[in-house]
Amino acid sequence: MTLLDTSRTRRRRLGVATTAAGLLAAALLMGSPAAATPDPGDTPAKSERLSKSAAADTRAAIANGDIPAQDEVVHSDNIEHLTNIPKDVLPGFNSDLAFQGRYAFAGNYDGFRIFDISNPKAPKTVAQVLCPGSQNDVSVSGDLLFLSTDSSRSDNSCASSTQPATEKSSWEGMKVFDISDKRNPKYVAAVETACGSHTHTLVPEKKNVYVYVSSYSPSATFPDCQPPHDGISVIKVPRKAPEKAATVNFPVLFPGEGPDGGGNPGGPTNPGVSKTTGCHDITVLPSKDLAAGACMGDGILFSIKDPENPKVIDQVEDNTNFAFWHSATFNQKADKVIFTDELGGGGAATCNEAVGPDRGADGIYAVVGKGDHRKLVFKSYFKIPRHQADTENCVAHNGSLIPVKGKDIMVQAWYQGGVSVWDFTDSSKPKEIGYFERGPLTTDTLQVGGAWSAYYYNGYIYSNDIAKGFDVLKLSDRRTDPAKRVRMGELNVQTQPDYFD
Repeated sequence: MTLLDTSRTRRRRLGVATTAAGLLAAALLMGSPAAATPDPGDTPAKSERLSKSAAADTRAAIANGDIPAQDEVVHSDNIEHLTNIPKDVLPGFNSDLAFQGRYAFAGNYDGFRIFDISNPKAPKTVAQVLCPGSQNDVSVSGDLLFLSTDSSRSDNSCASSTQPATEKSSWEGMKVFDISDKRNPKYVAAVETACGSHTHTLVPEKKNVYVYVSSYSPSATFPDCQPPHDGISVIKVPRKAPEKAATVNFPVLFPGEGPDGGGNPGGPTNPGVSKTTGCHDITVLPSKDLAAGACMGDGILFSIKDPENPKVIDQVEDNTNFAFWHSATFNQKADKVIFTDELGGGGAATCNEAVGPDRGADGIYAVVGKGDHRKLVFKSYFKIPRHQADTENCVAHNGSLIPVKGKDIMVQAWYQGGVSVWDFTDSSKPKEIGYFERGPLTTDTLQVGGAWSAYYYNGYIYSNDIAKGFDVLKLSDRRTDPAKRVRMGELNVQTQPDYFD
């Protein structure tokens, strides 16, 4: 297939190819819908009105065809937009995704939604669970579903309410559901963790599932979560007795570093770079006993040979261009790691000429050496080549590998920058090979929206749009077509599989 020319800011405008499909089939409701409150590190609480000149520039860019019109869908020739399922019972921000068999599990700040994706062109809602507690990062393993809560709640129930963190009864942490009956998930366990659970990562074993809980102390907004907070919580969940889930360790990742025990000390020595007071996200590669952590001001590589006692083997910082180390992705050979920088916390317009190509981007790192002597070596940056409006929050966010043997290709969400497919086989010259995006949500305010996660699963790309809902894309390209032969029974992107084992 021939791609559109994306080397210039001005692009050919395509017609909208969106079809609304999929209505509520079944719902499990606990209480009534509650407003979702975003947390620092991913999205701001409300929209920001722009200056008259910035709003005028956005409208002029639309009129000139430099960017898509408001809500207009555009994409490269090798990507087809199969369908969009709007938000329904759960009104909050859509967040992360997980997959198992014919089901997709979509997080939302007010709970989670289960889709039957047997027919990717027409997914059907199987259940919607109301259980507020941002971000509601979601993972699945066997009959268990795991949900992160990183906001101060009145208790650990799904009927809890938001309350100040100073209250003694405040709760935040991990929730566990039994999903053996997909139409009727059951809440079976809760584990309170230090600083809550912003994200989490599964290290599954036959009898137990280990959960690495990432959280951090960003500011005085969370008085119960102040530095030093320089480790992660490790939860052990017995598969046959999930109600016995409990924290079994809190390994310190940055011992004795910085004034508060954390890693990167941040400003004033590194203005604009986040001080490390915990990790935002961790990706594990169990087949290689490796993990990569995005820890605010640091990128780390560690061994998980002993899953209860992970061990850091290298640590890097980028005080020039990275502001907030957000997430990580290994390539299949585990000789590269992609780290993302969430400049502006996910709520800023950073995909423009003023910010440039190296900030709010991906950092490509080689993994060199062997064993515990491996090192992370910087190679280059990648950022989408299409400038976005000043009304569009846009920055590198969650993505996954597209399993093509001998190639390093991934799909990635960029909030209102849309979905990008890019090739980093040549680490020094990464390039985009496909994209999908919508025009800005508004032309006069900076309003949060766009793709939170974009993952490849069993031949299709699935994306959870913060505002617009669940999107299904079909990628047809000779460079990625071999991936269609790879079938997975389960996929949590932060627990990377060995696709070719």
